Amino acid sequence: MNYLSVFILFMTAGVFYPKENTRTYHVKRTSKDIAITGKGDAPQWAGASVLSDFSYPWEDGQQPSPTSFKALHNEHWLYCLFEVQDNNVNIYTNKHEKKEVISSDRAEIFFKIDDQLTPYYCLEIDPSGRVLDYIGEHYRKFDFQWSWPAGGLIVKTHLTRQGYSIELAISKQSLTSLGLLKNNTLQAGLYRADCVALAGEEATFKWISWIKPQSETPDFHIASSFGVLKLE
Repeated sequence: MNYLSVFILFMTAGVFYPKENTRTYHVKRTSKDIAITGKGDAPQWAGASVLSDFSYPWEDGQQPSPTSFKALHNEHWLYCLFEVQDNNVNIYTNKHEKKEVISSDRAEIFFKIDDQLTPYYCLEIDPSGRVLDYIGEHYRKFDFQWSWPAGGLIVKTHLTRQGYSIELAISKQSLTSLGLLKNNTLQAGLYRADCVALAGEEATFKWISWIKPQSETPDFHIASSFGVLKLE
């Protein structure tokens, strides 16, 4: 077999190997389905690894209020849980349209196929449970009419005086159909939009991420803001 044939086999197999030093979160396996309540109170969550080193990439010397992320998976689902401490939760509501999430506190998870970001897929979820799902292409070409594949996404949230939690289940079938799940690996960005002021629909944010993107100004829509979720 010649080198060209080997290359074609690797490409058609859809195998993805993370780059050296890529930040990786290991998603542990659970045998049972998780009951999605928005509270993250299912007993399986006790076995998940906790990712808590989120930061302000563009706010020198400042530390955000605590944010944590957990994930688990089983045969059919990827489960994710964001837990956010925030004493000033801002939610913009007018017509209850999904684009109103843009002016609200929220957690975000993006998925990319490759560094070209053509395309990539975005889920932005506010504390009331509204989901802004859209497809993007580099650079900042968004289609907000797009929706996550039907039946492939379950979202519940829980709001308290201390903050909020966002719990979601994403079907592996949807991730596979979008070309995202390869070799038990997902290229994903994990973010939080901290709305520090809201006047009507005009919102002011501080941006939070588990990775410092290679950008001098706030921007998650670039390849360097993504890490890896490795399904064990």
